Amino acid sequence: MAEVIPFRGIVYHPEKIQHLGEVATPPYDVISPAEQARAYERHPHNIIRLILGKEFPEDSEADNRYTRAARYWKEWTAGSILIRDPQPAFYLTATRFTVEDRPRTRFGLIARVRLEPFDKGVILPHETTFSGIKSDRLRLMEACHANFSPVFSLYPDPDRHLLSTLKDRVEGRTPDMEFTDTAEHRQRLWRITEGPFCEQVTRDFQDKILYIADGHHRYETALAYRDRLARVDPGFSNDHPANFIMMYLTGMTDPGLVVLPAHRMVRSVPADLPENFTARIQAFFDIFAVPFRGNTPDEVLPEFLSELEKGAHRNTIGVFMKGRSELLLLRLREGVMDRFADELPESLRSLDVTVLTRLLLMEVLGFDGDRLDDPAAISYTSRAETAMEAVFEGKFEMAFILNPTRIEQVRKIAGEGLIMPRKSTYFYPKVITGQVINPLAPGPAD
Repeated sequence: MAEVIPFRGIVYHPEKIQHLGEVATPPYDVISPAEQARAYERHPHNIIRLILGKEFPEDSEADNRYTRAARYWKEWTAGSILIRDPQPAFYLTATRFTVEDRPRTRFGLIARVRLEPFDKGVILPHETTFSGIKSDRLRLMEACHANFSPVFSLYPDPDRHLLSTLKDRVEGRTPDMEFTDTAEHRQRLWRITEGPFCEQVTRDFQDKILYIADGHHRYETALAYRDRLARVDPGFSNDHPANFIMMYLTGMTDPGLVVLPAHRMVRSVPADLPENFTARIQAFFDIFAVPFRGNTPDEVLPEFLSELEKGAHRNTIGVFMKGRSELLLLRLREGVMDRFADELPESLRSLDVTVLTRLLLMEVLGFDGDRLDDPAAISYTSRAETAMEAVFEGKFEMAFILNPTRIEQVRKIAGEGLIMPRKSTYFYPKVITGQVINPLAPGPAD
C-alpha cells in the first residue's frame, strides 16, 4: 500500500528569486562539467551549489563540496532565500516540451511518499545502480538532511482518472510558479492544499504500486539514510520525515510520458576487436552493413536509424566502431539468448539492453561486473548523433545504438521483481530540480 501525502515544501522566496529559470537545474546525474560551470555563473543562489558543488584540489574532510552545500543550505534558509510553505500541499507540475518536432506536456505530482523496502512490493525498481554514486548521494544527504531533487516514479492510471482529477482541480488557476528552464521547457506548478481533496488523493494512491522511473540511486540512498538515522537517533519515530522521500509521480498513460534510448559509448575494448568483431558475433546475429556515403556517418544516419526502429521488436542493435567507414545493424538470431536461460528469466532475455549487456559486453567484449559498474568504461547518451560523433572523434572505441525500452516492459519486469541492466531507460525530459525541496529534519508540522 503506497502512502502518498502532502507536505510543507521548501521553495525559493518569490520576492527574492523572481526568475526561477536562473536557479533551477536538471538533476545532478545529467549535468556536465560545462553545464555545472554555467549554472554557477547564472545566479549566486543556483541550486547547483546544493546538488553538485564544485570540487577543488585543496578539499579536505572539513571543507569539501558536501560541507559547502550544507553551509549554503543553512545560509539560504536562514536568510529566507529558501522558505517553507505555511501549510502542507501536493504540488502539481506541468512540463511543456518538444520531442521529434511534436509539442507535449507531462504532468507530475510532487508529494512525500513513505519509504518501503523493495521486497514489500509497494515501490519497485527496474534498474541496477552504481555503488559509488550512492555513496556520494548519502554524504550529501547526511550533510544537508534534505531531498533536493524528487525521485521520478510511475503509477498505473489506465483510464487517466487520477490525472484528470488533478488537472480539473487546477483548471483556470494561475500557476503558483512558472518559468522557462535552460532547455527551453515551460515549467508550471500549482499548490493543492484543500484538505478533503488531498485526503482523497492519498486514498486514490493506496492501492497502487509505484515504479521508479528515474532516481534509483536517490531512493536507495534515502533507505540507507533512514536506517542509519533510526539506529542512532533515540527519538526516531514512524512519523519522522526521514521515513519519507520526495517523489514526482506520473501516470503510465500520461500522453506526455516519453522514453528515449540510452545509447552506450565504450572505451578500452580489446585491441583486435575492430578486425574480429563480425567474426566473433556472426553466430549470434544477422549482420547488415550500412556503408558511409562520404567521410562521415552523417549522410547514412537517418537511413540507419529508420532501419533500427523497424527492428524494434526483433532485438536489433546498432554498432559504430572507431576507424570503420560503416555502421552495423545486428539482428539477434532466434534462440541465441536461451544459452542464458539458467541465469536470466525470459522477460529479461528479451530486452535489447540485456542482449547488449550479457551477450555483447560480457560475452564478446569480456566485461566483468567491475567494468560494468565503472562510469569511466561506459558512458551514456540519449542522442545517437552524440554517440556517433564521440566515436568518430576518437573519444570512444565503440558506440551501441538502441531502441528505447517500452513502458510495458518496465512494468512487467519490475512487477516480476526483476532488475534491468543499468541505464535501460531514459525518461525525457528529466524532472527539474529547484521547484520544491523536502526537508528531512523534523519541523513544526512534522
